[in-house]
Amino acid sequence: MKKVYSKIESITGSVITVRAEGVKYGELAEIETSFGTSLAEVNKLSGDLVSLQVFAGGRGVSTGDEIRFLGHEMRVSFSENLLGRIFDGSGDPRDKGPALRDNLVPIGGPSVNPSKRIMARRMIRTGIPMIDMFNTLVVSQKLPIFSISGEPYNELLARIAMQAEVDVIVLGGMGLKYDDYLSFKDTLENAGAMSRTAMFVHTAADPTVECLMIPDMCLAVAEQFAIQGKDVLVLLTDMTNFADAMKEIAIIQEQVPSNRGYPGDLYSQLASRYEKAVDFDDAGSVTVLAVTTMPGDDVTHPVPDNTGYITEGQFYLKNGRIEPFGSLSRLKQNVNGKTRNDHRALMDNMIKLYAAYKDTLEKKSMGFMMSEWDQKLLRYGALFERQMMDLTVNIPLEGALDAGWKILAECFNPEETGIKSELVKQYWPAGEARA
Repeated sequence: MKKVYSKIESITGSVITVRAEGVKYGELAEIETSFGTSLAEVNKLSGDLVSLQVFAGGRGVSTGDEIRFLGHEMRVSFSENLLGRIFDGSGDPRDKGPALRDNLVPIGGPSVNPSKRIMARRMIRTGIPMIDMFNTLVVSQKLPIFSISGEPYNELLARIAMQAEVDVIVLGGMGLKYDDYLSFKDTLENAGAMSRTAMFVHTAADPTVECLMIPDMCLAVAEQFAIQGKDVLVLLTDMTNFADAMKEIAIIQEQVPSNRGYPGDLYSQLASRYEKAVDFDDAGSVTVLAVTTMPGDDVTHPVPDNTGYITEGQFYLKNGRIEPFGSLSRLKQNVNGKTRNDHRALMDNMIKLYAAYKDTLEKKSMGFMMSEWDQKLLRYGALFERQMMDLTVNIPLEGALDAGWKILAECFNPEETGIKSELVKQYWPAGEARA
């Protein structure tokens, strides 16, 4: 039986307080205001004093409004009908399609039992050389994309959504500009990728509390698809906006702030989302790739700092490229020995030569005379950045490996690369290296 109350004790911004009994933390309620019906979520309990975060905000709420507790936490509809659809942080359609109310599943549940997990052992092909070849994305991996504002991280996510070899894409947007939302929508529709994609989008103009719902909705849906045997890639942007929404609500609740004003449970809140990544032994998988913007390019900011302790590496986006030295996939060794026998050797030695190129650039900037070897490195670095690091490059892993050999052959003699002679004999392109 639904519990109904009609006396609000206090209104502080978007938080209302009522006296109620038998209410659980996280329970949903409906509040009838002069602007219509809005959802609210219980976010604080103190005896019989219950605080609720009103989704639509405090505007139009009066102390005599009726509050109806629903007896359950936030839920999301799950079915194949989700694919090709776009929803907001309340689970309502954003694409003007029909509302989905069947087969409701709770969000924000615990992560999967460790006994049901298996070791990550399969790669996800994206067609992006800096990922596939140098920092391979692995099924069930959880990875952030560290970036500063202004970098094309949403464009990168859209490309991954179009090209990743998975069964289902679940895309969650938090605090998106409306232009970015439309860009995601148009890009995926034009590429024909919406048919395998479900989108949950919170824009900057939407209620703050809905921002907190987006990751949980995405992950709940992804888990259900995985149970059906599908490989699911969850793309989230931006987890810093998610953390900022947490901070805003914590301030309203008068919680004691921690580092830079963020709530003390920031780490556990982030971890509870990332740990939903899983590969089932007898079903599908969930892989999580989430953008984390770094204010002022500060990796010690609380959000990226805490994220780094949770995830299995990171992609570092800078100057419109995935940087090889800031990026790391700790699970790549589980798969890149099974792709092609030259993968590891080519990956390691190309990065070593690129590091030498960076040193040569520094020498050149200081006015040092360039040797013949330095000139080779300069040519190599320019080719590497243009053919490997440029995010517009779209080639399969095998094509990227072949391109790597061609770049080496254009710049060096075989013995200068540091690669084993048996691999050189097998893969070195025909013709002489250019001096």
